[in-house]
Amino acid sequence: MPKGCLVITVSGPGGSGTTTLCRNLARYYGFKHIYAGLIFRQMAKEMGMTLQEFQKYVELHPEIDREVDKRQVEAAKECNVVIEGRLAGWMVRDADLKIWLDAPMMERAKRVARREGISVEEAYVQTAEREKQNRKRYLNLYGIDIEDRSIYDLIINTAKWGPDGVFAIVKAAIDHLSPTVTRGNKN
Repeated sequence: MPKGCLVITVSGPGGSGTTTLCRNLARYYGFKHIYAGLIFRQMAKEMGMTLQEFQKYVELHPEIDREVDKRQVEAAKECNVVIEGRLAGWMVRDADLKIWLDAPMMERAKRVARREGISVEEAYVQTAEREKQNRKRYLNLYGIDIEDRSIYDLIINTAKWGPDGVFAIVKAAIDHLSPTVTRGNKN
């Protein structure tokens, strides 16, 4: 990989702050942002399904997961990219920095409720069900236990720091890893 070229993965459950962090990294460093969740949501919309319906559909059609994951691996061949996805750290094995974001379930449910315009109770149930389905799917499809955090270089509880604090922690890690990657450097 060329000097000053980084591939960063950001993973975590719904409502943990992965999208916020990735957008901030992309904006600050000029990194390209690849978002597996957006691809997944667009596919659900194209099929006229809710996210929950599509999740169940995908359980019976593993080729969809494989396609989304393949796109992440392809994106990792680029320079200065941040790849966001539940399995990004697992799929992009040689990433320079693998980050896992998390927060207590109730905090994440509150964030999802605000984002989706639903009640906290509904968000809690949907999030818990989605995580259960994802864990089962990833185990069946790849033999990956999404609860295994051993592959991550940096694990952050986003309930302890707001978006700016999380960004500051990750920025310090990036700057330590590669001082030649500077703000807006797209080399």
